[in-house]
Amino acid sequence: MDDSIRFMEGLIEKDINLLKSVPKADLHNHFSLGGNKDFIYSKTGKLINPISGKLKSMNDMHGWVAENVGNLFEGMDGRKLAIDACFQQAAEDNITILDIGEDVWAKDALYGGNIEEIISAFKNSNEAYAPNTKLSLQIGLSRHCNIKWLLGWSEDFFEQDCFHSVDLYADEFAQPIETFKPLYRKAKEKKLILRAHVGEWGTADDVMRAVEELELDEVQHGIAAAQSQKVMNFLADNKIRLNICPTSNVKLSRVDSLEKHPIRKLFDNGVIVTINSDDVLVFGNSVSQEFLDVYTSGLFTAEELNEIRLNGLK
Repeated sequence: MDDSIRFMEGLIEKDINLLKSVPKADLHNHFSLGGNKDFIYSKTGKLINPISGKLKSMNDMHGWVAENVGNLFEGMDGRKLAIDACFQQAAEDNITILDIGEDVWAKDALYGGNIEEIISAFKNSNEAYAPNTKLSLQIGLSRHCNIKWLLGWSEDFFEQDCFHSVDLYADEFAQPIETFKPLYRKAKEKKLILRAHVGEWGTADDVMRAVEELELDEVQHGIAAAQSQKVMNFLADNKIRLNICPTSNVKLSRVDSLEKHPIRKLFDNGVIVTINSDDVLVFGNSVSQEFLDVYTSGLFTAEELNEIRLNGLK
């Protein structure tokens, strides 16, 4: 039985173990909150249960993390624990392509200014916990940081040949998107995949503007694009992939329910979409569970979700 048949059978039979056995990608995963809770419990004795209801803002989420995670992942040892837990999660869910990476500010703040320490932390964990997972190492940029600081911090990252993508995240409204063009020009020169978080809290026009200004290849979230036929056509025509996290969108009150999630509308309008985890510790879902929940909501057929699974593996 090939992977596609097993995957569709897993959805139809609601067999989470069968779904976990099929290769999948996780292209939108914040490793510091993307780890396996049982692994963390085994290492620390601290049990982190995901939120059960809905949050109303990112501030609510930060408050929840402060209360439930605390300082568990602080310092270099804490950061490495988070990385190990993330790869353990990938291994258990048969994530064969995993896009994660470190914030550029962390090199000096957490790793003693040593870029090799960062690279080794990810590569060693990959080999130890998820050897069948292909790591697509990412350069992380926070919108809250001054552009001059980001340019300085990122120099060592851009000089390495092991990074495959760049991502901009945090508060969408912290600074105008144009502020980050110098960073993205440099990333494009290095032939990195260009991503940014946009359209989770903003508008369809924000999505289009970010793609045009930063010359993005992919958008993290981007669900607001469903508000505009023009923007959906633009994304479809330019083959801009949206890496979407359905449960995260519901639990952060960006959409009312899975049944009403705009990923359906985006898909119907030819936009390339993938399904991902975002923050497993917070929202509780593996990628396999995301697919199953979306299927049981009636939003997609098993065949359509297999197409979306394959979109992530391309």
